[in-house]
Amino acid sequence: MLIRHHVEITRQALASEVGPRALEVIIRANVAQDSLRYQLFHDHFHFDNNQFEKSYAYIEEQRALIAPALGRGDAPSAWQAFGRMLHTVQDFYAHTDYIPRWLSRFEGQTPPAPEQVDPVSSEILGHPDLRSGKLYYPLEALAFIPFLRKFILPHLPADSHAHMNHDGHETSAHFDYVFHAAVKRTRVEFEKTAALFSSELREQFVDK
Repeated sequence: MLIRHHVEITRQALASEVGPRALEVIIRANVAQDSLRYQLFHDHFHFDNNQFEKSYAYIEEQRALIAPALGRGDAPSAWQAFGRMLHTVQDFYAHTDYIPRWLSRFEGQTPPAPEQVDPVSSEILGHPDLRSGKLYYPLEALAFIPFLRKFILPHLPADSHAHMNHDGHETSAHFDYVFHAAVKRTRVEFEKTAALFSSELREQFVDK
């Protein structure tokens, strides 16, 4: 997902939940996951290459860092861990076929508005055929360059990241559903994480 969308999703989901200082640290940590050094050999940061188990494990590893950081009075480290896990959570909808599967339920009908998307359908989340895009380098890298994309796509398999991603309106007609699913899931993860804290730690975490 494009960085600007990660920023907007996170702001829309959390601006009313956490203070401005916490929000800015969370956003910076989120978008840092898309830095160049994390584009190779870090598929689990982005739900790429069908790395579902590793991606889910990474989310929980980051969540597990939050309460101990708050316990030692290090709220910035807690916010950074939360931002890192949110990046992966949000990329789930952009890099998998979750949204096309959800929309397929309404084939032959007018689908619900994007705001009505269900981001946590147990049937889809647990489906054995749920897939994410594979990265076929070096051609895959060229597909990220806008003016080359149309020339590269015909040479990449249908299960490639370039064909499957919903990173923005430019690459997917489903992006509005992706966006709203990611906003809702971000709020779900906030509540799930905050529920682990005592009232004192929650107060540190939200920083309001």
